[in-house]
Amino acid sequence: MALKPAKSKITSKPEASGGLSDAGGKVISAATGDSDQVFGPSTNPATNLVIQDVAMRAGGRLMRHTLEKGLLRGRYGGSGAKAIVENRSIAQTLVSGLLARYATRSLPGAVLIGSGLVVKTLYDRGRSKRLARRSGDETLKKMAED
Repeated sequence: MALKPAKSKITSKPEASGGLSDAGGKVISAATGDSDQVFGPSTNPATNLVIQDVAMRAGGRLMRHTLEKGLLRGRYGGSGAKAIVENRSIAQTLVSGLLARYATRSLPGAVLIGSGLVVKTLYDRGRSKRLARRSGDETLKKMAED
């Protein structure tokens, strides 16, 4: 009779619960069962976590770029949309990434960032449509030329 190895306890702190990712983790755990196997190509769980992280980030980036190009294609054409998406500056990428991270970390962050986006949208709509469109076109044209 073989003994099952005890599950490792990385921390003795009680687990925080109630978040969406916690619920997702429980679903994945239920699907994989109480196996003592390390799922993934490596026997090292840390390596499998890195592999999964790279795959998820690459897939997310590919999906995001595809959606962005699709949204811009109607007004700016295929090559213009591609240039706009691919010529985004590091600063623009970092700011949007940081804002998204802040918004997803807490409810107050989501409210703050969401409110800021609503205010910006209302401000843009308050300006004349022609002026707002011209301003947006100039910004995207600069991005396409870089």
